[in-house]
Amino acid sequence: MKRIFDIIFSSVGLIVLSPLLIIISLLIITESRGGVFYVQIRVGKNVEDFPLYKFRTMYVHETDQKLLTIGDHDARVTRIGYWLRKYKLDELPQLLNVLKGHMSLVGPRPEVRKYVNLYNDEQLMVLSVKPGITDWASIRFSNESELLEKAEDPESFYVHELIGLKINQNLEYINKHNLWTDFKIILLTLKKIAIR
Repeated sequence: MKRIFDIIFSSVGLIVLSPLLIIISLLIITESRGGVFYVQIRVGKNVEDFPLYKFRTMYVHETDQKLLTIGDHDARVTRIGYWLRKYKLDELPQLLNVLKGHMSLVGPRPEVRKYVNLYNDEQLMVLSVKPGITDWASIRFSNESELLEKAEDPESFYVHELIGLKINQNLEYINKHNLWTDFKIILLTLKKIAIR
């Protein structure tokens, strides 16, 4: 049932949002050098890698490949990228991931292998389900970049504080979720984005 829900809503979403997707694509390639999409390998269900799609929001820097974006005004982020990130529009291409079966609309946000390698056995349970575009942790930590900006050591704070808190939320979701819960998470995510 969840897969049918994902296919219908990702298909409809891509069709309805296609004019917006085209406009965003044009703005990205007009503003800075590089492609429209940013593809990053993330870890999905059963600890399998998959290519996650996002709209490119950063300038192309070969020498600066830090995984974390810190604060609202990270120098690597383009002007249009700032707005795409603020309203989570950079995540829209992940509807393709959902359609292809890599992801679900709702589920634990997928991490890069670097951080997954730090999970303990209990935390690895989040990889027993498909990752999602949004989840409880995305709502609770919608201000993640601001939290990292305030941290004395952002990388350490992310690894030792945020990852564990987010995984706890995800494990709770896995233990008791249904389509109604997914609808609720989607609506709360949209509400959170609208008031940013």
